[in-house]
Amino acid sequence: MIHTFPFTPTSHACLLQQSFNADTFARVTLKFEPDATQARVLSDIPRRLILNCNRQWGKSTISAILLAHRAIFVPESLSIVAGPSERQSAETLRKVLGFLNQAGIKTASDKVNRHAIVLPANGSRIVALPSSDAKVRGFSKVSLLVVDEASRVPDPLYYALRPALATVNGDIVLVSTPFGKRGFFYQEFTFGGTSWKRFTIPASQCPRIPDKFLEEERALGEEYFTQEYECEFVEDGRFLFTDADCKRLFKADIQPLKLYDPHVPAWQNVMKPHRPVYSGDKEE
Repeated sequence: MIHTFPFTPTSHACLLQQSFNADTFARVTLKFEPDATQARVLSDIPRRLILNCNRQWGKSTISAILLAHRAIFVPESLSIVAGPSERQSAETLRKVLGFLNQAGIKTASDKVNRHAIVLPANGSRIVALPSSDAKVRGFSKVSLLVVDEASRVPDPLYYALRPALATVNGDIVLVSTPFGKRGFFYQEFTFGGTSWKRFTIPASQCPRIPDKFLEEERALGEEYFTQEYECEFVEDGRFLFTDADCKRLFKADIQPLKLYDPHVPAWQNVMKPHRPVYSGDKEE
């Protein structure tokens, strides 16, 4: 159904390239010029992607491009964008709508979901969800799940949405600035394994933020600056024990105590089953 889309690439080869490469789609069709890091992200989209990025890097913009790209080039696909609030996920959806308008794609509203976009040309849908896990259940065959400001999204929402990708083996994109050493965003980034492709993008890699502004922000506090602009997972001081303290409580080189060894005679006597004593018997 790609041939039904109204934007006109220079050739069928260019259209095919856009279908596989969101960076080309952004430049050619959306007239959006990504910076070097944004181009790397858009050029290679894995099934599991984590963007650990600084404030004002363009998290929502890149998320919107990925959502628009999926809706256009995967007919009848369902994409979901979730955030810590309904307002934030709806704001990302508004950016998606802007990109679809730029591409000349006609859209319609979804009569079922309040914040949703439907592409009549190919049947794709994009739905923005609230932060309550009780209101996100029931979706299925989700092709792309984007969680914006993921470090602020409650864990139950994330885990309630994951099963919706099962039958179509859908993709997940987690986008956020860190918010302490807790929650699924920290867990997936730190311990999620090799299935995730991870990008850490500090403010020093964002050409749109002037050095003078960063100097002013650093003056507000080193911990604040380290988290918001250097993308490090820092302790927030709310807990009695830090993450490092908890890890020091465990040692992997200590062998567990063997409470029962059937080959040791002393243990055989201790663990010998008790035989009831009946009248007339002599107690052993």
